Amino acid sequence: MKSLSQIQAKIKSGELTVSGITNYYLNNIHKNQHLNAFIEVFSNDALKEAKKIDRKKHKGKLAGLVIAIKDTICYQEHKVSAASKMLENYISPYSATVVERLLAEDAIIIGRTNCDEFAMGSSGEKSAFGKTLNPLDNTKVPGGSSSGSAAAVAADCCLAALGSDTGGSVRQPASFCGLVGIKPTYGLVSRWGLIAYASSFDQIGILTKNIKDNARILQVIAGPDEKDTTLKPDTLPDFNNLSLKSNPFKIAILKETIQYPALDKYIRRKIKDIIYHLRNSAIQVNEISFPWLDYIVPTFHVLAPAEAMSNLSRFDGVNFGYRDTDIKNSDDCITANRSKGFGKEVKQRILTGTYILHENNGALYKKALKVRQLIKDKTNSIFGEYDFIISPTTPNVAFEFGERDKNPESMFLEDIYLMHANLTGNPAISLPLGKHPSSLPFGIQVMGKKFDEKKLFAFSNYLMNKM
Repeated sequence: MKSLSQIQAKIKSGELTVSGITNYYLNNIHKNQHLNAFIEVFSNDALKEAKKIDRKKHKGKLAGLVIAIKDTICYQEHKVSAASKMLENYISPYSATVVERLLAEDAIIIGRTNCDEFAMGSSGEKSAFGKTLNPLDNTKVPGGSSSGSAAAVAADCCLAALGSDTGGSVRQPASFCGLVGIKPTYGLVSRWGLIAYASSFDQIGILTKNIKDNARILQVIAGPDEKDTTLKPDTLPDFNNLSLKSNPFKIAILKETIQYPALDKYIRRKIKDIIYHLRNSAIQVNEISFPWLDYIVPTFHVLAPAEAMSNLSRFDGVNFGYRDTDIKNSDDCITANRSKGFGKEVKQRILTGTYILHENNGALYKKALKVRQLIKDKTNSIFGEYDFIISPTTPNVAFEFGERDKNPESMFLEDIYLMHANLTGNPAISLPLGKHPSSLPFGIQVMGKKFDEKKLFAFSNYLMNKM
């Protein structure tokens, strides 16, 4: 099943039912249990909802869409754990806005997917419930932190999945698993019901097999929400209209991204092929300097842990969450709960954030805020002249499990092209345009102007059809 349009056409003709489609995906999930893509499958609920939709005379816009949600997105009366022992048995009393909007348009939510704990990771290895395997090569990571979401779509266990993208966590697994993955503009999609990692970076994103499905889902989940005051647009354009206007586009290539020493030579070659093709199609492409590339990762890893420390302080095991049964006195309660409830990566980032905010009166944090503003200003100036910035999504294809454990810096640098859009709030999409000689896919990233997803989808669709 390749697209929602195809599925809906078969539903309309009577060739398929929503129940039949749901059963198809449930069977695929069973066949692919070894991937560990799902923490929980909502089999009974999904089939019950499917039967209700089959009986409807007038079905919603997303009828026939079977979608998974990352285990950081709340679904009322269902567990949500952020793949952490800290929240292992927590049942959400409410649904995230995105979940409410999906259900209102008759989408079927089939399960919650595995991820790096509290969305902190770039490989899918940091979950309290075990690592997720890449469906295309089980010896390789699927990317992170939305590892299960990407693996589930790539393995045809659902048509689409929601993830969260704080520093590339939708786009990196999209690249590693050969999918379309978007991080919308910060402030376009409500974060109500998303378990927070770093609130000024977090954004719910979408993983699909094609551009059109991605646009259709964004059309439903985006838009104003009184529960999230960071949302800005009052009205939405028609993302589903993928036609390009005749106006010529101007494309920027940041020279430092293709000159980056750790960039795989085949990914660099693909970028140069795209530049050649675009120029031959009378599209202006200029290579420009972006001197801030080397500051992106360190700036993120100062600001994000500081925000994480604040956001995760509520998880102490007192009101809810993991509680250690071996506590001998009240003084040790919170320390024991947090020490045993959180995994190593989460504890490291909490400790890092604590140090950053308290050392020398937060001087490092304040300096990082200034660098972030410089990156924003430079990016805004680029988009004052250009329509899009094209870059690799990641420097490399999917790597082997454990390969980066001995060198955490190399793991962080896998996100060097991704964190740019999170620091500035711009929309960015990873397109599965590359095939490595190792047979693994890789993505090409297109970043657009804020709240201009309509044009971003249209141009991305052009690249998918032409490249």
